[in-house]
Amino acid sequence: MKTVTNGNNVKLHYKGTFPDGEVFDDSRMRGESMAILVGHGRLIKGFESALIGMTEGQVKKVNLTADEAYGPLRPEAIVTTPKSAFPEGFPFEIGLSVQGSGPSGQPVMAKIISFDNSEVTLDHNHPLAGKDINFEIELIKIEEETNSPTE
Repeated sequence: MKTVTNGNNVKLHYKGTFPDGEVFDDSRMRGESMAILVGHGRLIKGFESALIGMTEGQVKKVNLTADEAYGPLRPEAIVTTPKSAFPEGFPFEIGLSVQGSGPSGQPVMAKIISFDNSEVTLDHNHPLAGKDINFEIELIKIEEETNSPTE
């Protein structure tokens, strides 16, 4: 029986939940499976590790601590910037996700956590950083192997 190893392309469905059962992501609800090259580093480490050794049709549940998932909250990822960095008339709202440009022009995402008349405090942490999460993974198909999981 074929099992997943690094270098395999796989198709899978997954459902992500918090420890209280609240669903934060579900590939079936979006109506599409996920295709991934295992060992390529494009998934969180705990999720990718759970795939190793799975067989087609197998369903696995995995519980990840924050460190195994998106990591701890990083205080240095919370920054204050002048309100003038935003377009005139911007509708500031706590909890609003915003996109800007990083130092080299790359897009960066953040969440507004506070603001006053002159400054805005932005949280650049991943929305799931600092949270324990669970996944139910259903491996649909193991496709052809590639030569290497690196580009």
